[in-house]
Amino acid sequence: MSAMTRFLGDTPLRVIVKLVVISLIVGFVMSAFNWTPWDVAYALRDTVLRIWNMGWAALDNFLSYILLGAVIVVPAFMIIRLLNYRR
Repeated sequence: MSAMTRFLGDTPLRVIVKLVVISLIVGFVMSAFNWTPWDVAYALRDTVLRIWNMGWAALDNFLSYILLGAVIVVPAFMIIRLLNYRR
């Protein structure tokens, strides 16, 4: 078995035939939906940006919840510590 066959997983001619058949199927489906390669690239980019923005929004919500809770918890903690310090 040659290095090329080992790398490709099959003989080069069979790999080329498989790639042509898969490309034909994918091209047919993309044509049926009127998609271009740029549409796919833009959709991928938009998906990554949406996930990125959701991540920052989730972090923003997380920090907001911490600050909201801290407004009550920190003063209560300080009052309890001061009352225990007197004893």
